[in-house]
Amino acid sequence: MLNKLSDRLKESRILLADGATGTNLFSMGLQTGDSPELWNIDHPDRITKLHQSFVDAGSDIILTNSFGGTHYRLALHNAGHRVAELNRAAAEIARKVSDSAPRNVLVAGSIGPTGEILAPNGLVSIDDAAAAFREQALALKEGGADIMWIETISSAEEIEAAVLGVESIGLPVVYTVSIDTNGRTMMGLTAADTIRISTSLNTHITAVGTNCGIGASEVVAAIKNLTTAQETFGVKPALVAKANCGIPEYVDGEIVYNGTPELMALYATMAANAGASIIGGCCGTSPLHVKAMRDAIDQWTPGPTPSLEEIVSELGEVTQGAKAQLDGDLSVAGGSATGKGARASRRRKKPSGNT
Repeated sequence: MLNKLSDRLKESRILLADGATGTNLFSMGLQTGDSPELWNIDHPDRITKLHQSFVDAGSDIILTNSFGGTHYRLALHNAGHRVAELNRAAAEIARKVSDSAPRNVLVAGSIGPTGEILAPNGLVSIDDAAAAFREQALALKEGGADIMWIETISSAEEIEAAVLGVESIGLPVVYTVSIDTNGRTMMGLTAADTIRISTSLNTHITAVGTNCGIGASEVVAAIKNLTTAQETFGVKPALVAKANCGIPEYVDGEIVYNGTPELMALYATMAANAGASIIGGCCGTSPLHVKAMRDAIDQWTPGPTPSLEEIVSELGEVTQGAKAQLDGDLSVAGGSATGKGARASRRRKKPSGNT
């Protein structure tokens, strides 16, 4: 399998991913409740402009506008039958921007959660979810994606389904979880669980990490915990940090993220020292923030792993659950660990045909 991501990681100490999609599209006119994916057809010029702004800011990886691109999510906008059209267009737009860049910029096909609760706790089977992910992944590949980028996942079952859906596509696989509940995902996964799951998928995972969540400090703490887990389980996928731009606040009736370019630049260097080799921003991260991160990474000299005290002092508080994990204690409660965080060791029958 051609793995452009691994090749780029060998060339560069750190790869800079892009920033927020939805948050920036809101500033371009997207309304709350609208499907960003419809803009791949209705307003491709605006999606092109967003991708170009991140490339101009220095991103090495841009994510397609396809986060909600499974038929489960698109059905909420009466577009469940448009999976192939919308995802292919998303990748084609990003591919065109990438191909016109003065340097090698990779296109990551963004694949978000289905929005459903998977069995055994919900009604959607892993096989059905995998078929939906495969349908999306095929369209992203056809449009020119270089990477299958599974993001903001919270359960072991959905990681398994997503990887099962994309593993035959022939592109490198990345997955990230959103740690937002006292050092765990909403469904109870710790950073260590995230690494452990990668060892039981029978698929090469190029990178694992965390995105979104509750701020830069929590993401850097998670990277430290992911690094420890790498040693524990004897695997070395590249680590991804894609933090929200500070903490969301209500200002004049709107949600605004309080992270400054200076804070995001500091976060980028601390994430690098903690062990991340792919670093970007999530909600609230603008091209201005990405440019500050680019400058910081270009000037970065590897330093010691940041201590908890340094993370809190520079980036803000860290939850008690994350602190406990840094001390090796996984007993601090977070969410309800779906399937006790171990169900991803099962291998399901792969969906057949072009689903």
